[in-house]
Amino acid sequence: MAAEGLIAAGVSAVFNATQSLTGKYPAQGALLLLRAGIPVIDEIGVSAFNRLRDGSVVSVEGNEIRADGTAFCSGRRLDLSDIEIRLEEAREAVSGQLGEFATNTLQYLANEPELITEDLEVPTVRTTFAQRQVLVVVRGIDYREDLGTLKRSGYVSEMRPILIGVDGGADALLEVGLKPDLIVGDFDSVSREALDSGAQLFVHAYPGGEAPGSSRLERLGFHYDVVEGMGTSEDIAMRMAFEGSAELIVLVGSHTSMADFFDKGRRGMASTFLTRMKVSSILVDAKGVGRLYRTQVRKRDLALLVLSALFTLGVIAVVTEPVRLLLRTLWLNLGM
Repeated sequence: MAAEGLIAAGVSAVFNATQSLTGKYPAQGALLLLRAGIPVIDEIGVSAFNRLRDGSVVSVEGNEIRADGTAFCSGRRLDLSDIEIRLEEAREAVSGQLGEFATNTLQYLANEPELITEDLEVPTVRTTFAQRQVLVVVRGIDYREDLGTLKRSGYVSEMRPILIGVDGGADALLEVGLKPDLIVGDFDSVSREALDSGAQLFVHAYPGGEAPGSSRLERLGFHYDVVEGMGTSEDIAMRMAFEGSAELIVLVGSHTSMADFFDKGRRGMASTFLTRMKVSSILVDAKGVGRLYRTQVRKRDLALLVLSALFTLGVIAVVTEPVRLLLRTLWLNLGM
């Protein structure tokens, strides 16, 4: 997901303090960057970033990084063949990670049942969820394509759902010309434009009251409300809609696979499992809908459509008495 954001931002190169691929699971980020023509230099060390000055002109020559024309540091430049080999190794190793992932998930299920049995304590929401459809947008894999497909299909204009952006999902909505009604999360990846959009801001606080996103909003002078609950901000957004009696929840960019959760640094998905169990009666996951409807109109198909329309008009002219009479009259007038 971070790789897609970097590509969209038009970065010229990516430097990594450690490894892009740990070998624990087949992360696709480095592969996406290389296919986009963006060089990736791994293992340059954390200290390199501390020494690099703002405004320096940086260039890459092989494994070497130069700053203002002077050799600055070196690392390991990745290539496609290297990435493909390491991805295959990671695919073979992922089965070993599955057992640990499942164990962590089951332990959470046993220890935290209140996630599904108790409702959230939500401050007053300006928008009423009752009998409304809700579109929850997370900046996950394929979110742009899926969200774009939903908008082009007419779903948003016809149903006018309440729009919830989960952290960077608020910016995803703005990208397609939509304004979020609510933003939920820890606000580490929400742009200033999204904060200024007029959406009601809900900081996700973890059990015990710790709310990492509050400090940034206070520093910028934004009013916000706090929602305390276990799980991810994505889970909180879905529960807010469900417990507010929403008619339907449509989810874009969701995190559902083991790889998704490893990308987020998580070693289990119990909260998401329980949340989906709770809201399943009204949940529609739009993940991958963009690929499902990825079609193009071929010229041959367009020509056939035009010919079919002309044929239909011809049939109507032949079998309909008023049309035949009109054509006969025109013919006689032309003959005169």
